[in-house]
Amino acid sequence: MPPTEVATGFEPIAALCGGIPAQSATLYHEIRFSVGDPAVLLTLRRQSGGTHRVLLIRDIELDRARINARADAFHSPADFTPVGGLSGNRETATAQSAAECLRRHGVRHVRIDRSTPSVFWHALVEAGLEVSCDLDTSIARRRAKDAQEIAWLAQCQSDTEAAVRLACELVARSQASADGTLMHSGEPLTSERVRSAIDAFLLARGYQNPESIVAGGPTASDCHAHGHGPLRTGEPVIVDIFPRQRQTMYHGDCTRTVVHGAISAEIARMHAAVAAAKRAALAAVRAGTTGEQVHAATTGEISAAGFRMGLPAPNENWDDARMTHGTGHGIGLEVHEPPLLALQGPQLVVGDVVTVEPGLYHPRIGGIRIEDMVVVTQDGFENLGSLPEGLDWK
Repeated sequence: MPPTEVATGFEPIAALCGGIPAQSATLYHEIRFSVGDPAVLLTLRRQSGGTHRVLLIRDIELDRARINARADAFHSPADFTPVGGLSGNRETATAQSAAECLRRHGVRHVRIDRSTPSVFWHALVEAGLEVSCDLDTSIARRRAKDAQEIAWLAQCQSDTEAAVRLACELVARSQASADGTLMHSGEPLTSERVRSAIDAFLLARGYQNPESIVAGGPTASDCHAHGHGPLRTGEPVIVDIFPRQRQTMYHGDCTRTVVHGAISAEIARMHAAVAAAKRAALAAVRAGTTGEQVHAATTGEISAAGFRMGLPAPNENWDDARMTHGTGHGIGLEVHEPPLLALQGPQLVVGDVVTVEPGLYHPRIGGIRIEDMVVVTQDGFENLGSLPEGLDWK
């Protein structure tokens, strides 16, 4: 299209989502195509109804994009070079090209996705277009997972649960030395050694694995402590694994707790309360229920069992077991994404995929946490896992 020609048949308002698909979960979700260079998706509205999605992407990626990406038209930035030319910086050039493409389609107002880098906003304004920020559309689209996404998440969760089982059985089947230190193959079994076994298992199955949580004893009273040093018999060990599949870019997320040897009465009481809280939270999950209501179900069980909710106050003498976090979170292209199952958590929708992960943490004993991943349905949920939730993994 010549620089002076304006296409007809389009509305004067359009949507824009830009960034690097390999890094931007929102842009990747829209096009389902991963590259490491800047790209931008323009959604134009036809006056006759429907939309026309234009993907601007680096020229060497065009052929692959035409086969794999979700769009109606594919162009390189050079196809929409403004009168002043394109910058030598790829991100800036992509933003300039997007502005020129929109101008040639008669667009005057652009709704830009909240995740898009500000250089796109700058290029649009510089081209004389009106710009506003779309805070909600991409979040709503990402929350309601389609069948392909659910299949990907189910596979991720299956592999993640296999890794959790590997780790819990490694702890449970170790030998305890005279001082209570766990031993494996003649050496102390440390959090680091268990994490290495998890990493190797998941790497062979095509996953990128952030540092897993393998936290034993008092260290695990901090719910996000990753754990370090030798593990010990009789102490609870939290195993929380949340890898990302390299090809699909979706995540698994599962937590179980294992105890080697004898399980004390207090650990058993904490575990029973957490398991009951998970059952109550799951029973509350369905489309139309809010994340806050699901969390309230958790809170009710934890409180009924005689435990407290919330972090200790500054300078408070903390010497009891309490739950210090929300009940769970959305998951997909990111480990933590909307919706939250916590105070002010929004209404759940069909296709939300969320974790349900109550826990209890004691400064002297450590932590207990159990986590499942479920798909929200109209009348309830579908659990994407099947892993046992007990403390004995022999």
